[in-house]
Amino acid sequence: MLEWYDWSVYAIFASFFAHQFFVDDGGTGAVLSALAVFAVGFLMRPIGGFVFGALADRRGRKFAMTTSMLLMAAGSLLVGVAPTYAQVGVWAAVILVFARLVQGLAHGGEISAAYTYIAEVAPPHRRGLWSTTVYISITAGILGASLIGAAASSIFGVDELRDWAWRIPFVFGGLLGVVSLYLRRSLEETDSFRQADHKPQTLRELGRGLARSKLSVFRIMGMTAGVTVVYYIWAVGASGFAISAKGADAEAVLWATVFANVFFMLTLPLWGWLADHYGRRRVFIGYAVSMAVLAYPLLSLLNASALRLGLLMAVALFFIGAFVGPMPAFFSELFPAQVRATGVGVSQSVTIAVLGGTAPYLLTWLSSHDLQWVFGVYTVVLALIGLIATLCTPETKDLGLR
Repeated sequence: MLEWYDWSVYAIFASFFAHQFFVDDGGTGAVLSALAVFAVGFLMRPIGGFVFGALADRRGRKFAMTTSMLLMAAGSLLVGVAPTYAQVGVWAAVILVFARLVQGLAHGGEISAAYTYIAEVAPPHRRGLWSTTVYISITAGILGASLIGAAASSIFGVDELRDWAWRIPFVFGGLLGVVSLYLRRSLEETDSFRQADHKPQTLRELGRGLARSKLSVFRIMGMTAGVTVVYYIWAVGASGFAISAKGADAEAVLWATVFANVFFMLTLPLWGWLADHYGRRRVFIGYAVSMAVLAYPLLSLLNASALRLGLLMAVALFFIGAFVGPMPAFFSELFPAQVRATGVGVSQSVTIAVLGGTAPYLLTWLSSHDLQWVFGVYTVVLALIGLIATLCTPETKDLGLR
C-alpha cells in the first residue's frame, strides 16, 4: 500500500505541480511535460523487474521487497523537497526525472517480489482469493493519495495546492517508508524459496532459466498489454485528465476518485473467488471481452462532470478487477520457483513501461488535438490482444506452483 501510494501520488498531483517544474505556456504544455516524466519513470521498470527479480530469486523475496520500498520512499521524499524551475531553472526538471527513475526501478522490483510472495504463502485452493490482497493494497495506496489530495484541496484550496501544498503527500510518503521498512523486515521467507532446488547462483544461470520459460514471458506480455493502458487511465490518470483536459472541478474529481477506488477494493475478492472456483482463464476472458466492448464508450462519455467521472471509473475498475485480482496467482503459476520472481517482474514491467507509462500522456495529447477517439480505438485493440494471449495460455488453477 505504501509503495503504491508513493508511486501513484505523482499522477494524481501532476496537474497541480507541473508549472513548478516546467515553463507554463498557459495551456497543457506543463502538464504534458509532467506526464512525460511520469512515463520516463516506467523506463526503469524492466530494469527493476530484472534486478529485483534476480535478488528475490537469489537472496529471497523478503530482501527484495525491503530494498525496493526504501528506494521508492527516497524518490518520493526527493520530489517533495525538490527546488522549482523559478529557483534552479532546468535543474528542477532534472531532479524530478532522477527521482522518478529511482521510483521506476523500485516499482519494477515491487511487482516481481510482492506478486511472488503472496502466491507462495497462500493456500493452494485460495491462491486466487489471496492474490486479490495485492491490488486491494495497491488501490489502498492510490486511495490514500486521493484522500490526501481531496483533503488538501478542501483545507488549502486549489491555489495553495498549486503553490506549495502539493509537496505534502510526497514528503508524507517518504516518511512512511520507515513504517514499511519495519513491516517488511518482520516477514518470514516463503517455503517455496527455501525449498527450491537448483536456485540460480549467477545471472547467467538465471537468464538460462528464464529462457526456458520464454513462452510464459510472451503470454504474460500479451495479457498485460490488454490491461495496462486501461488500468493506468482509469485507476491512476483519469482524475488528472479530467482536471487538466476537461476542466472538471479539482476537489470534486478527487472525491469521485476516492469513491471509485473504494468500490474497486470491495469488488476485488469476488474475482479472486471466481478464479479459484471456475479458473483463471475464464475470469481473464470475461475481462477482455467486457473491456473490448466498453473501453471506447466509457472514454467517450468523459466530460467536466465529477459525478460522471466517478461512475465511469467505478464501471471500468469493476471489470478491470477481473484481471488484476487473480493476476498474481495466475502469473506466478506459469513459472518455476527458481525464476518465478524474475519471470513475473520482467515480463510485466517491459509491457507496462512501453504502454502503461505513456497512457496518461498519450490520452492528454490526443485529446488536446481533438483525437480522443483514437485512444478509445487503441484501448479496444489492446483488449483484443489480451484476449488472444489469454486463449493461448493454459489453465493453472489445478496445477499449483512448480
